Amino acid sequence: MTPEKAIPKEARDTILASQRGEITEYEIYKALARKASESGNRKVLEETAAVELAHYRFFRSFTGLDIAPGRVRIAFYLLVYRIFGITFTLKFMERGEKRAQEVYQNLLPFVPGLEKLLLDEERHEKALIALIDEQRLRYTGSIVLGLNDALVELTGTLAGLTLALQNTRVIAMAGLITGIAAALSMGSAEYLSTKSEGEGKNPLQAAMYTTIAYIITVIFLVAPYLVFSSYYLSLAVTILNAIIVIVVFTFYTSVTRDLDFRGRFLEMATISLGVAALSFLIGLLVRILLHVDA
Repeated sequence: MTPEKAIPKEARDTILASQRGEITEYEIYKALARKASESGNRKVLEETAAVELAHYRFFRSFTGLDIAPGRVRIAFYLLVYRIFGITFTLKFMERGEKRAQEVYQNLLPFVPGLEKLLLDEERHEKALIALIDEQRLRYTGSIVLGLNDALVELTGTLAGLTLALQNTRVIAMAGLITGIAAALSMGSAEYLSTKSEGEGKNPLQAAMYTTIAYIITVIFLVAPYLVFSSYYLSLAVTILNAIIVIVVFTFYTSVTRDLDFRGRFLEMATISLGVAALSFLIGLLVRILLHVDA
């Protein structure tokens, strides 16, 4: 073991930070293992927790200190797990693991035996990615269908109705009726599509994921018209809500599927906002051609 005095202060501070990171991740993996419903997932998480604990003890042999885990970070990842599920949480944590590996590379001259720890990090990450199985991820396509359709169709519909009707309550009513009817229709189409494809997915579950994703998006987009009296302000907040939905879901899929966030976000935002702008112009033309007054 390298004598403590041979380790520069900057390197020692990094070792202490790494030690805290390892014990924190041990607590996170241990908590996730307790919450895992699949026995295979639980086993992988428990093994990973044990690896992180061994890494903590490795660093402790250099610092000689016991360090408490980061409680805020633990609470944050457990919240992420509740909202986005196990796959997203682990992939999100993996990004931090990659940064930790870069830090460990800089510590190699000062910490003998750190090469084995680096190999452990790479190995357990691959095991997590390969073995974790989550139902909602198998139905991502159905969720995407519901979200995409609701964003494009309803954002455009509300934009057109805003200028055509100029009454927030009437717009909200028309939007809800249109949106819920479209959600049921889209769910039925997804059921028939999944059933005909025969890819091992449950058609009813696929339909439910599509319908629920659609209805949640509908409520989120229509809500401003039930809150504000100004139809222009309502439309502006609806557009903002649509962007928020696009950001959150695009980030989720980019993390879980290892896809490019920027490209997918720009594509979805361009389509949704482009249709909204076109529908707004159509609403203006309808008012002019039919001589509808405010």
